[in-house]
Amino acid sequence: MEFKFVDALRSQISQNLEQFDRIALDAGDLRLAAVAIVVVKSDVNDEACFLLTLRPVRMNRHSNQYALPGGRLDEGETTQQAALRELHEEVGVELGSDQVIGVLDDYATRSGFRITPIVMWGGECETLAPDPGEVEAAFRIPLADINADHVPRLIPSDEGEHPVLCAHIDALGHTVYAPTAAIFYQFREVALRGASTRVAHFDQPAFAWK
Repeated sequence: MEFKFVDALRSQISQNLEQFDRIALDAGDLRLAAVAIVVVKSDVNDEACFLLTLRPVRMNRHSNQYALPGGRLDEGETTQQAALRELHEEVGVELGSDQVIGVLDDYATRSGFRITPIVMWGGECETLAPDPGEVEAAFRIPLADINADHVPRLIPSDEGEHPVLCAHIDALGHTVYAPTAAIFYQFREVALRGASTRVAHFDQPAFAWK
């Protein structure tokens, strides 16, 4: 099933997110972070996509991993402000608060972060300008890819009680792992399907713990 980049899709996503009762986690000792799930138009057709990045190999943390645009909150920032700022810094997309259309559950990572996913309607985004210091490459992933029957896949955790959630993304030809895969899977379930699926219990692979 394809998702066309039309106003009706924005309304559907907005309505589903408005009805969703998100779970906010007490940060405790976790560092605060936010990521942006940005719905944009494909650069080759009328499909709706979301933005995904690949982190450079040379980075100290989470190198060579697929990630949603995002990062740590600066002092005094809200999660929404941080997600908008990081989106601009990482891929050159500047959006306003009026383009934020919802928030998903917080997700605590093995690496010590509480991630808050902020959903945005990004428009056509004709060009992306990845910051080479933070982003090796930026991709537009069709929403149809995360709506496929083979998404998600669960594999045993190295140590945890719960399985690791991952997803093979056809547009990439690669598998993406939690936390990123868990977050965009919940986006699919909640925003596209109107479900109340939870994902915070899914584990992450050992390479994502540091």
